[in-house]
Amino acid sequence: MRAASAASSTSDQPHANLGALREVPFMGVIFVVHEAARRGFTNGHPDWCNLGQGQPEVGPMAGAPERIDHVQLEPGDHAYGPLGGTLELRQKIADHYNRLFRGGKRSRFGPDNVCVAQGGRLALTRAMAALRSVSIGYQLPDYTAYEDMFELHLSRISPVPIRGQEAQGFCVPVKDLLAQIDAQGLSALLLSNPCNPTGNVIAGAQLEQLVRGARERGTTLLLDEFYSHFIYTPAGKPGAGPVSAAPFIEDIERENVILFDGLTKGFRYPGWRIGWALGPKAMMETMARTASSIDGGPSRIAQRAAIMALEPARADQETKAVRQVFSAKRNLMLERLKRMGVRFARESESTFYCWGSLQQLPDGLDDSMTFFWRALERKVMTVPGPFFDVNPGKRRTGESPYRQWTRFSFGPPMDNLRLGLDRLEAMLQDARRRRGRATVTTGKSNRSRARV
Repeated sequence: MRAASAASSTSDQPHANLGALREVPFMGVIFVVHEAARRGFTNGHPDWCNLGQGQPEVGPMAGAPERIDHVQLEPGDHAYGPLGGTLELRQKIADHYNRLFRGGKRSRFGPDNVCVAQGGRLALTRAMAALRSVSIGYQLPDYTAYEDMFELHLSRISPVPIRGQEAQGFCVPVKDLLAQIDAQGLSALLLSNPCNPTGNVIAGAQLEQLVRGARERGTTLLLDEFYSHFIYTPAGKPGAGPVSAAPFIEDIERENVILFDGLTKGFRYPGWRIGWALGPKAMMETMARTASSIDGGPSRIAQRAAIMALEPARADQETKAVRQVFSAKRNLMLERLKRMGVRFARESESTFYCWGSLQQLPDGLDDSMTFFWRALERKVMTVPGPFFDVNPGKRRTGESPYRQWTRFSFGPPMDNLRLGLDRLEAMLQDARRRRGRATVTTGKSNRSRARV
């Protein structure tokens, strides 16, 4: 069963009247939260464990600065703001990137290289609306929301999937991405890097090769870097720092590279809805123009607060703490899930997700939708793998190859994470006991028949 079909109903009524509106399915985490909410879930409920959540823990955290809990507005903040964000915040974002990634380089980001939006999905939506009639490649599996973003523009753009293989940990090698650009005549390539859901990351020489290859081909790279600060070593230690394509851009104005990030993940302020794009001035200008019909520009209030979050000392303290705390949660989740029988093609190198195979689990729990419903009975939320089989227009038919894969999130605080893992372990122990009893009963029946 495809997850999309399981989540396609827009109401509890099978024949809800939509009039002239199209039926819009819930996507991934939204479906998970919707089903949990019908059973009593609310954000922060102490008896629920959201191991499907797409946001990091947002409260006080060891090593992090105090949470920003107030903002002083200026008179102009009550008015409409610029479509692409205030000059003050755009300069702050440009300074942030120059400090982290452009030291010693002649080509540096300025405020005109930044376009601020009310959240990351909106920044990406603006980019989709600004695309010409092109073929655009994307990796599989990848971020669920890309599907509907693509689908809204199928009359103009042609999405081309590039599927990662399990034997390679679902990571598409850069040489294969470049080969697909050549073979398919791709004008653009959209990737989440670090990748949601797999936790894979293209970094270092490989990322430099991707940027250089796109430069040589004139291909536009749209790189969703929202998990850029969640980086871990192969041994599970905190990474040395963030990963971005920004250091590998030679000339900011001449290269077709757009980077997306924000305060949602690495700074743990998802509710502020502050995302941004960086790229050539002309690209940022045309993306901002799409906002005139899509959203009208970001909130001045949230932008005022964002300026505080990006103060260098505060920003560095926050993102360093993120890597330290989340690496410990990553290690715990991997160790516990492997002990339960969940298998990993590649252990998470980034994000706050583990992409695990349920193939070896008992009692029907090897199917990600069955696993989801059964875990939900124990107030634990997970995200079934087929949601990440991005399929705009449902042009591909048949069963998703990710039916036995699930995305587990270590976004919640440690205590809640442990509780969720304890409940999953108990669920699997109960399933194995039932299987054991059934085996014993079947064995007795066979012996009885043999005596007869």
